[in-house]
Amino acid sequence: MVAAVTVTNLDRFRSFCFLWPMFRFKNIRELTCLFVAACVLVSRSAADGQDFVEDFMKREYSLVKPYRGLGFSTSSQWHLMGTAMITPDHVRLTPDLQSRQGAVWSRMPLLVRDWELQVQFKIHGLGKKNLNGDGMAFWLTKERMQNGPVFGNMNQFTGLGIFVDTYPNSEHSLDRMFPYVSVMLGNGSLSYDQEYDGRPTDLGGCSAAIRNSIYDTFLLVRYSKNRLTLRVDVDGKQEWKDCADITGLRLPSGYFFGASSATGDLSDNHDLISMKLFQLTVERTPEEEEDDKEEVTIPTVDNMEQFQVEVQEEGMSGVQYFITIVFSIVGLGVLSVVALSVYGRWKENRRKRFY
Repeated sequence: MVAAVTVTNLDRFRSFCFLWPMFRFKNIRELTCLFVAACVLVSRSAADGQDFVEDFMKREYSLVKPYRGLGFSTSSQWHLMGTAMITPDHVRLTPDLQSRQGAVWSRMPLLVRDWELQVQFKIHGLGKKNLNGDGMAFWLTKERMQNGPVFGNMNQFTGLGIFVDTYPNSEHSLDRMFPYVSVMLGNGSLSYDQEYDGRPTDLGGCSAAIRNSIYDTFLLVRYSKNRLTLRVDVDGKQEWKDCADITGLRLPSGYFFGASSATGDLSDNHDLISMKLFQLTVERTPEEEEDDKEEVTIPTVDNMEQFQVEVQEEGMSGVQYFITIVFSIVGLGVLSVVALSVYGRWKENRRKRFY
């Protein structure tokens, strides 16, 4: 994606060089100006590429049509789990049925330092808005092939989780619209909070109207120089929308890519169309090279406190408070009447004993 921008600019420069004989320069000043302009053009292309010299797809980490190497056998590069099934056009992780879980997991551990993952998928179903669920997740984790409650994968995972949540479990999530795409970094002990849609461990995210869209959804995850950026394309315009930008994030090597989904009482079709992994060639300074030599054994992010959200229960509204007071008074009144009635009968019975 980035390399395409760089190549386009370089092609323009080559075209200009092809027309070189058509120009006659009167003095060395014009020639110098031309050289400076060419250098600016090339430097801009490199800046647009954010120091990415080139990228190329790594097929051993990619899942594309016609989905060769995907199945249940030990020789497959990608393994199926649960209800996941292969069709000519997509891998359906879960159908539009209740209580289903499905996943695909790469068998090859990732050993690429700088990479870009492009995911194409579609979520659709017959349920009305907010009556559908539960969503999809894309993973780069130490563990693989584990069923669990977090969009079809285990809780307390170790690695990176990107969640496409289509159903709001919390009634207090008034600050975000669903579907919502979010990022979480697990260290093996952090838990995804289902009740609050993962907000306490949310590193960033954005709302994206992806469900029942006429276009496929595209998601781009780029990891380079301890920086993770997340972008989405939901409108079919081939334009990326910034979703999350997390610096100071460190991932160990040797983790596994995966995709999973789950349905509960509510359901949807969750279709994975492709996952393409590109290796990025990135220029580093000597200081950055030295920093990369430090071995990372557990996923970490700098200043984790800045991402943590303290979720508090909302207090009762005025109407709720008034209704509670009214019912409390009525309840006390009923109890008082019952108590007086019982006491009156007890007193009457006691009086009869002395006659």
